[in-house]
Amino acid sequence: MADMSTNTENMQSIRLGSRGPTVSRVGFGAWAIGGMNWGPTDDDVSMAALNAALDAGVTFLDTADVYGFGHSEKLIARLIRERKPENLVVATKAGNDFYNACAEDDKGFGPIRQTYDKDYIIFAAEQSLKRLGVEALDILQLHSGDAGQIARDEPWEALAELKRQGKIRHAGWSVQSFQETAQADVLDARHEILDVIQVRYNVLERAAEDVLLPKAQQYGIGVIVRIPLLFGLLAGKFTRDSRFGEDDHRHMNLSPEKLDEHLAELEALDDWYARFPGESKAQVSLRFCISHPACHTVIPGAKTPQQV
Repeated sequence: MADMSTNTENMQSIRLGSRGPTVSRVGFGAWAIGGMNWGPTDDDVSMAALNAALDAGVTFLDTADVYGFGHSEKLIARLIRERKPENLVVATKAGNDFYNACAEDDKGFGPIRQTYDKDYIIFAAEQSLKRLGVEALDILQLHSGDAGQIARDEPWEALAELKRQGKIRHAGWSVQSFQETAQADVLDARHEILDVIQVRYNVLERAAEDVLLPKAQQYGIGVIVRIPLLFGLLAGKFTRDSRFGEDDHRHMNLSPEKLDEHLAELEALDDWYARFPGESKAQVSLRFCISHPACHTVIPGAKTPQQV
């Protein structure tokens, strides 16, 4: 791997592909601070985590409208108001309609529907603009739509229209997990509108290398890497006895069976990790991702300053 070491005084930056904005090589994934799906959170601690990220040189935050049903975006808006960072880039997402869920059940237990109609994507973008308190969204990504939704023209027409209206600066697509190869042909059809994509990629999950990452390079599309630490597992945090509450999505995504499988795969890499003395597993795992020539930034999630 190339030398990608960073410190608080000298965070590396890179342009997201040939058309995207300039961002820090390590970003901040803001799903967990939304207050849903990751166990309990505290807004004051979440704000401390966001401030710690900025203090460490992070200039890229990735969120989505559905994270906490808008709550993650509101916390980022507070950060923008209080810190007024000049070079901050915020990426958000649309396509998972939680507004009906909010209307049906104020506790958030109503159904969330994938909605990729043109009018809905434009509506969702406008709501994110209001919550974030900005004049234009730096990046708007279609949020993990299934193959049928992504094949439609309407979501792409919405992105083009939002660009024309000046409501978004860059258009993106967050590729549905485990569809990185199957949906790679979308880049052939939509590369002219797409500035960035977001992919699931890490030491143990490398399907994106087959087709998607080479195509992104071919078209000059920026690549954001999500789940680079596999929900914390690649940081060495968990054992086979680790368990998660039912309000934590890892209850399913890192079930006892999955944990056992992944930990066996991770143990087989002990000698490889040992080749980088003085670096934690988390550091090596993140550096692995951005060492791929197609990958520009990673967005590990964090709920606390200590995790940042």
